[in-house]
Amino acid sequence: MKPEDRSVVRRATLPLSETRPLVTPLMPSTVYCAEDADRLDAVYEGRAPGYSYAREGHPNAALLADKISWMEGAAGGVMTSSGMSAISAVFLALLEKGDHIVAGNQLYGRCLRLLTQDLPRLGFEASLVDASDAAAVAAALRPETKLLLVEVVANPTLRVADIKGLTRLAKERGLIFVVDNTFATPRAFRPFDQGADIVLHSVTKLLAGHSDVTLGYVGAQEAAHNEALYDAVTTWGLNASPFDCWLAERGLNTFELRYDRSQENAKALADHLRGLPGVLQVLYPGEDDHPDAALARDLLQGNYSHMVSFELDARRSGVNAFLKAARNIAFAPTLGDVGTTISHPPSSSHRALTVDERAALGISEGFIRVSVGVEDIALLKREFSAAVAAARQDGT
Repeated sequence: MKPEDRSVVRRATLPLSETRPLVTPLMPSTVYCAEDADRLDAVYEGRAPGYSYAREGHPNAALLADKISWMEGAAGGVMTSSGMSAISAVFLALLEKGDHIVAGNQLYGRCLRLLTQDLPRLGFEASLVDASDAAAVAAALRPETKLLLVEVVANPTLRVADIKGLTRLAKERGLIFVVDNTFATPRAFRPFDQGADIVLHSVTKLLAGHSDVTLGYVGAQEAAHNEALYDAVTTWGLNASPFDCWLAERGLNTFELRYDRSQENAKALADHLRGLPGVLQVLYPGEDDHPDAALARDLLQGNYSHMVSFELDARRSGVNAFLKAARNIAFAPTLGDVGTTISHPPSSSHRALTVDERAALGISEGFIRVSVGVEDIALLKREFSAAVAAARQDGT
């Protein structure tokens, strides 16, 4: 190379190697170079593998999407920037003005807002109904209903959808059946095996597992659905970052170990909470007193997730006393972390609802949602015993 040709701003090419990295490399490049216009055409037209612009796809997202698609049994899927963008991609890709959605009334708070406040501005209407009751869902259908959306295990009350009954209903009526599998995960339940059309995840939660990424995933069985979803993600800029995909793929390596330990702890913690004075009720799908116990046994086959919800006999001051006393448990509006976290839906995920609206869902001021982690269960029992006692003392 001549001295005048040298420049530190010239982009280097990767050296050839007979070996490859064991760990997936992080590939943050925004753009990808082609040898000539014909080769770029081949990439865009699908005649050759490759990438062009990161919003349209990149290696870290493709690798992660392939792994989650394999876990779920999907024909294909795409990563998005968050769980909410995954849900948004479904609506933007598959609905037209005037279409009607029927959705479970036990959904994440922001999803409820999207359905009831934001989508109507775009010409879509939505009806919310108890997803554990297929007859009630059927009664909510209209001639213009196109899509049915439910969570397998709902946030935050852990109600269980009648997936089998809803699948039959969706097939009979020609609906697109969309299932949010974030809480259950493919370790506990695979919606495609029961006939779902589309499955989505907030990968931010248990799949990634370390509260350091914000990601979503949506996959389908039909090629036309997957193509439409990809186009919506690309066009609306709902794409995921390489770094978050890289972190989440690393987190997946321990997913099964984390899930199994967290679920074991959740069962033990639910049993422990039942014996504590000051706890009005405990919600765990694996227990006979859960309102959807029969559905849970049929669908989940003993995998009842890492989530526990319960109701304190307390006002806001008692809730605050509980949270302060649980010194080693993070109070954070998230779930699926390797460590246990506590959420208070009235002040976080469902704060946009009125008191009456929350009450209709079974969410009182004393309602607590727990995402159980992998800690020593003895530590968790001590922490929750002390915290419940503090809340009870506040009320005396």
